[in-house]
Amino acid sequence: MNLSDLVNHATDKERFHTVEQYIAFCMRYLEYVDTGLQARIVSQNESHYQFFQYKKEGSFNITRPLNSRLMYDANSFAKAAEQFSMTLKQLREGQQPSDNLRENIIRTIYTLQQSIGAALDGLPVGKSNQARKVNGDLFERLIRLLIVSLNIDCVSGTMQVPIKDAKGIELFKSSYQHDLLLSKDNELKIIGSVKTSSKDRIDKVFMDKFLYNCLTDTTLPHIAIFLNDVQRKKTKQENEYGVSTTFLPGHFKAYTVKLNSLDGVYYCDIRPNMLEDTLLLRHIKTIDHFFYTDLWGLLNKHGQSLDEIAIKKEKNSAEENDA
Repeated sequence: MNLSDLVNHATDKERFHTVEQYIAFCMRYLEYVDTGLQARIVSQNESHYQFFQYKKEGSFNITRPLNSRLMYDANSFAKAAEQFSMTLKQLREGQQPSDNLRENIIRTIYTLQQSIGAALDGLPVGKSNQARKVNGDLFERLIRLLIVSLNIDCVSGTMQVPIKDAKGIELFKSSYQHDLLLSKDNELKIIGSVKTSSKDRIDKVFMDKFLYNCLTDTTLPHIAIFLNDVQRKKTKQENEYGVSTTFLPGHFKAYTVKLNSLDGVYYCDIRPNMLEDTLLLRHIKTIDHFFYTDLWGLLNKHGQSLDEIAIKKEKNSAEENDA
């Protein structure tokens, strides 16, 4: 495939309805970048980040920052994808994969999604909003597909939540839309948010849990899954680039301490301060922890009866869950 084919493929969300379709696209993209780039630009302030620059067919566009410690190349991805599928199979069958495979979980999910994001960076500058929307939607779908592949009931959709008075009498219903609604044994177990970045979204995730649990008088777990929190920035030197963070540690810590903590916050590309700050380290983990342990623990907690809430699944979500 040339870049134009890859960009057209990435913008068509109908081409991404199975994990295998994500893997197939990623393989084609990685094969393209092996020989098809104008240049690889190294970040000036964090040198393990690179930017791909496309040739004329991509208007010499420069991609988002890509973490070379996480992003597989074409040669290593084929084996990594095979191992990834085997790990999912083990989890689906109730087995505990080796801890040596945790890095594979993180890197494969990161590579799958960043291949889409970087391909979309080949769109003309005026279509950047379209690229962000498609990229975000496809990351939500990828995480949902991975959960569904473990034989877990997971959809995105809108809930009609009953609001009751002090006597338990229903007064009316309130509508809530969420990226992930995970159910087991006729109970809603987990509500989740999936975003490529926490930028401009972290406040809402905490407020969603606070308001939902107050209005429903429940303690239903709320989680958040993010891809990364880095963005490209220009340095003082012309034609040189670096990275900056989009994570707001003060906001995160204030909401965690004074409002309510989330029941799990997960990243593929975790920032250094999340590993160094004691409070952040306690509440933020890499995404392997979700699939290896936390998901199963949360599913075994008491949930909210599905008979109380009406979930209207999004069309694509329903199709994925039936796959």
